[in-house]
Amino acid sequence: MITTAKRLDTVEEYYFSSKLREVRQLQSEGKSIINMGIGSPDLSPSKAVIEAVAAAILDENGHGYQSYQGLPELRKGMADFYQDQFGVALNPNNEILPLMGSKEGIMHISLAFLNEGDHVLIPNPGYPTYTSVTNLVGAVPVYYDLKEVNAWEPDFEALEKLDLSKVKIMWLGYPHMPTGARGSLALFEKLVAFAKKHNILLVNDNPYSFVLNDNPMSLLQVEGAKEVALELNSLSKTFNMAGWRVGMVLGNPEIIDAVLKVKSNMDSGMFYGIQKGAIAALNCDKSWFEEQNKIYRRRRELTEKLAEKLGCKVYKEGVGLFVWAKLPEGIASAEKFIDEILYEKHIFITPGTIFGSNGEGYIRFSLCVKEEKVQEAIDRF
Repeated sequence: MITTAKRLDTVEEYYFSSKLREVRQLQSEGKSIINMGIGSPDLSPSKAVIEAVAAAILDENGHGYQSYQGLPELRKGMADFYQDQFGVALNPNNEILPLMGSKEGIMHISLAFLNEGDHVLIPNPGYPTYTSVTNLVGAVPVYYDLKEVNAWEPDFEALEKLDLSKVKIMWLGYPHMPTGARGSLALFEKLVAFAKKHNILLVNDNPYSFVLNDNPMSLLQVEGAKEVALELNSLSKTFNMAGWRVGMVLGNPEIIDAVLKVKSNMDSGMFYGIQKGAIAALNCDKSWFEEQNKIYRRRRELTEKLAEKLGCKVYKEGVGLFVWAKLPEGIASAEKFIDEILYEKHIFITPGTIFGSNGEGYIRFSLCVKEEKVQEAIDRF
């Protein structure tokens, strides 16, 4: 009998991978499911992006292996984007590494810096992949609390009381997923100081900055952040390119070079046409963000009505691609609550528990649903 590696004992199949099989089964039985669980943009990239890809497909030099570091003009486009949007200066030659999606970057960074037994600070609630990747590489997850009473920001007094002697990486992501908490430059400054004090690699996962957010921020805006920090970003949410798998990691040359050592042994460069499309996306002007946010704003207003119809209290300060809402008093289980809605009303909503124990008592709605479908969900009640 062929046995699996012991590392698989530390992880389970990703929640959405298994839950969506359940949703597909209901659909095969003729149920009309409204999926408000997944943050996969249903809108299209800009016309300029599509045209750039179409032109690239006809380029006879565009079908071979590409550089592990991406096209020079792609890295320059990423550097220009960070300069224009955040005022952050980056050297495109050695401080930017394009990735096949920022999720893959979580694995690359972990493999580059974590030894078996190292500790990793992970937000609770937070993106589940931080935990699964930590477990897969044999490191130890150490959770730090994010709570509504603290505006979903870390409690530094509590952090200082932890045994930090083995901590190698600290994951964070603002705007925060799943809550939508904005964070602030003041918070980033405290985090950078904390990382320097304890010799921790700080990694900010930043794909939601431009969705319903009037003040996009980067961790790298903090003076001296590059000494101890990386930032992950992605074109998935900002430019409706989730399936294209275009991300980036940014930081100082020594840290980026370590990530490249892992990446170059795990994958190859992105398809030439996708890189050309990404360059076009990064050159979109301010009107692109404004038009996208008009759509998401209308959707958010309707989604908040749906949440309130369920007796939930919406976290109004949230930005990004989701609506985070507290369940009514007396509801003991978020998963049971959403399952009842799935089977009785055929609406799929994400339970907060998949993001950590502090997600119990909350649910998350995706804004990747057309207005008429959100209205239909409301009408089903």
